[in-house]
Amino acid sequence: MEINFSRHAKRRARLYKIPETMVERILLESNLVIGTHELVTDIPEFKYPLKIVVSVEADRMTVITNYPLKKGRIP
Repeated sequence: MEINFSRHAKRRARLYKIPETMVERILLESNLVIGTHELVTDIPEFKYPLKIVVSVEADRMTVITNYPLKKGRIP
């Protein structure tokens, strides 16, 4: 499956020093169906949980945004 990052997601990843490979690994480990999803994952390397918003199509995932969730809560 092809994983694309929006320009916004690339900028947020660079700003918060989130490796794209980490986001790709999280997405591939999640069994996502077609649609838009919000993932909140606790990553040991980060002080706060990582929030990823992704749109899934038949053969492509597009990361809309990714950033540390400053509220520090996992819903």
